[in-house]
Amino acid sequence: MDDGYTCFDTDISDGIATVTLCRGDELNTMVPAFWDELPRLVREIDASGDARAMVVASTGRHFSAGMDLSVFTGGGGGSGHEVGRVRANLRSNVLHLQETFSCFEKARMPVLAAVQGGCIGGAVDLVTACDMRYATEDAFFCVQEINIGMTADVGTLQRLPKLIPDGVCRELAYTGRRMPAAEAKSVGLVNQVFADHEALLEGVQAVAAEIAAKSPLAIWGTKEMVRYARDHSTADSLDHIATWQAGMFQPADMVESFTAKAEGRDPKFEDLLPFEGGIGGGL
Repeated sequence: MDDGYTCFDTDISDGIATVTLCRGDELNTMVPAFWDELPRLVREIDASGDARAMVVASTGRHFSAGMDLSVFTGGGGGSGHEVGRVRANLRSNVLHLQETFSCFEKARMPVLAAVQGGCIGGAVDLVTACDMRYATEDAFFCVQEINIGMTADVGTLQRLPKLIPDGVCRELAYTGRRMPAAEAKSVGLVNQVFADHEALLEGVQAVAAEIAAKSPLAIWGTKEMVRYARDHSTADSLDHIATWQAGMFQPADMVESFTAKAEGRDPKFEDLLPFEGGIGGGL
């Protein structure tokens, strides 16, 4: 694993990759390096085949205070250049930022977000791209972009309406108010709320361990089908799973599951194969 990351610490153990935002003293703001490092890191983990689940955790008082202002001010200004070319570059930059979080959806393993304190602005874009979200009692979620005069553009407005009721989503997006953890759980944004950060990390690792004990090929197929069904019709999704099973369904993992149960032991499944060239999960 490349250790040349400035915004993240990474550990892979027992089939679980834990990616931790490590700039807690700076509220884990998303500086320019963040947007380059995160997709590279996720692709590296995905390509290795060593991880069967990923936990995205954080340090400090807040999970993340969102996008750092340097992301807005550090790019090429475009002064003196033809306006169409400047705006085309802006579009490309937004697409690059979007891909930073879309990589979670494309990874072969489920991604679990462990949120403590504030999950603000770009951090909401991040966690809504994960498979599941868990939070501490003091956590809150805020679509901060509307409070600074802009429309959120990195995924929140596309994914949040598919996770919580439409009216609740619109209220959050239009008002920029803080949604506390208890409310987030009541509307389905988070799966579970824990008393404190330590309990959160322990609880999320336990869920990840349960996932990692399953057939990684079956988990990959399950994630792919749920993601595909979200964005396609039922008929298209049924066709997709039929095609997937035609190539991916193999009886070996099922045989191991039944054999292990009969023998009173935990099943043992082969890891997913690594990708050549470090690119995986359709990235």
